[in-house]
Amino acid sequence: MSRRDSILREMGLGAQWKLRDNPAADEAPLAVSPAPSFLGDSAPPRPTPTLAAAEGRGAAIATMEWDALRAAVAGCDACMLCQERKQAVLGVGDVNADWLFVGEGPGAEEDERGEPFVGQAGKLLDAMLAAIDLRRGEDVYIANAVKCRPPGNRTPEAEEAAACWPYLERQIELIRPKLIVALGKPAAQTLLQAEVKVGASRGRLFDYKGIPLIVTYHPAYLLRSLADKAKAWEDLCFMRRTMRELKEKA
Repeated sequence: MSRRDSILREMGLGAQWKLRDNPAADEAPLAVSPAPSFLGDSAPPRPTPTLAAAEGRGAAIATMEWDALRAAVAGCDACMLCQERKQAVLGVGDVNADWLFVGEGPGAEEDERGEPFVGQAGKLLDAMLAAIDLRRGEDVYIANAVKCRPPGNRTPEAEEAAACWPYLERQIELIRPKLIVALGKPAAQTLLQAEVKVGASRGRLFDYKGIPLIVTYHPAYLLRSLADKAKAWEDLCFMRRTMRELKEKA
């Protein structure tokens, strides 16, 4: 059994799923779709304590380099999530990566260890990366929409995502990835600042400030919904093909 077949078996897909060697023959040329929005073309307002305070905090974060950003996240008390965390989780990986994967928020193991995607969902994510010849930390950066664990691993609330948004925004500016992958609905909605349905958004390219963005399922969801692993494999093939085309155009 080949290494890739072993990886696919671990993902629960089986060896019948193969990467397409000639993607251009299988699909039409890529087209970037505009992000959907709640109200026409306007993004939803982010809840903030006061406009002046939010703007000042955001402006300060927007100038930070990595060391200052890590320190700011570690000591952040901008929302209620700071009260129960063990440690904030900024992200992990290559800070000059072409690939940026963004999830929802830390879970219990991530809160304990200070690194995103280290539990069962992390193992599946690593297998997904390996299936398209990627490895954690090698041309890959992994982050979350919120940096502190929501109680009971619940979905982050709008206020919490808004409080963490300047950190993620700055991470993207520092990394300057060629491609962003949103893992799940909360991450996609944070990045696109719009209502998103994962099923309807798959297979499309969205735009984040000039960077192509792909929406796919969160690994934790795939652990509960095995039938959608085949769709996730299709998304991985789409990601791989998109990156190839981006590099060819560069």
